[in-house]
Amino acid sequence: MKLGIFGGTFNPPHLGHMIVAECVRDQLQLERLLFIPSSTPPNKRDGSVAPGPDRLTMTRLAIEGNRAFELCDLELSRGGISYSIDTLTALAEMNPGAHLHLIIGADNLLEFETWKSPQRILSKADLVVVTRPGFDAKAEQGEFSRRATFVKIPNIGISGTDIRRKIKMGRSIRYLVPERVEEYIARTGIYR
Repeated sequence: MKLGIFGGTFNPPHLGHMIVAECVRDQLQLERLLFIPSSTPPNKRDGSVAPGPDRLTMTRLAIEGNRAFELCDLELSRGGISYSIDTLTALAEMNPGAHLHLIIGADNLLEFETWKSPQRILSKADLVVVTRPGFDAKAEQGEFSRRATFVKIPNIGISGTDIRRKIKMGRSIRYLVPERVEEYIARTGIYR
C-alpha cells in the first residue's frame, strides 16, 4: 500500500493543506494519506500554536468527506517534541509492508539536513517535496534534492499565520478554511 504522511501544526487546517494533500495523493496515486497534527513542533515554540485537541478536531472536520484522507493522532498522543523519524518508525511498525511517502514543503527541503536523523528518515520513507512560491527546485542540487520526488501544486497564497491574524482582527476567513473548520473557530473563539 502507498501511504502518504502529511504532518504539520494544522493551526488551523486550511484549504491550502487540502489542495496540497489531494494533488500529492492524485499525482502519486497514494491509497491513503494520513494527516498528523504535531504535538510540539521543534521549530515552533512561540506559543502561537492552538491546543492539540482543537487542532485535532479542526483537522478531522477539514478532511471529512475524502475517503483517502485519514486523521492520525500519533504525535499528539505521544506528546513532547514531534520528530519525523519517531513518527515514521511508529507508522512503519503499525503498517507493515506499506510504502511510506513523507510530504514536505520545498522550504523544508532547504533545512532537511538539520532535521533529526535525515538519513534514517530516507531509509523509512520516500521524500515528497511540494513546490512553494519563491523556491526553484531545479536550483537545489543537494543530496536530499536528488533523492526527492517533486510534486507541482497550484500557487496557493493561504497561510495559517494570515488566517490567525484575520481572526484576531475580526475579519472573514470564509473560503480560506473548510466551512466546518470556520464554524468550529467561530463557536469556540479559538485564536481570538
